[in-house]
Order: sequence, then C-alpha cells, then structure tokens
Amino acid sequence: MRHLTRFFHRLASAEHRATLRQKIRRDDGYTTETIVVTALLALLAIGALSVITAKVLGRANGIDLG
Repeated sequence: MRHLTRFFHRLASAEHRATLRQKIRRDDGYTTETIVVTALLALLAIGALSVITAKVLGRANGIDLG
C-alpha cells in the first residue's frame, strides 16, 4: 500500500511540474505594443479631462453672483 501511495504522490508531482512548465512557456503576458497603446489611451483621457475641467472652471468663474 505504501508503494501505491508513493506512486500516486510522484504522479501528482510530475503532473504539477508539467503544468508549471507549460504555464512558464506560455506567453500570456502583455506585449510591449499593448502597454504602449494603453499608456497612450491613458494620456488621451488625462488630456480630455484637463480640457473639460478648464472649460467648466472657466464657466464657473464667469458666473456673476452679484
């Protein structure tokens, strides 16, 4: 019985190692192009927010409260 337990333990360990090797080999990470595009979109969003903020503040400062 002890030999059977060792066999299953080694089998499970071998499957685990194979799974880890496969995960390491896969290229699921972001590519440089994806990172650059995301950064550019973030910059555009910040620019749009700054323009909108400037226009809203300009209108708010133009209100005459008497």
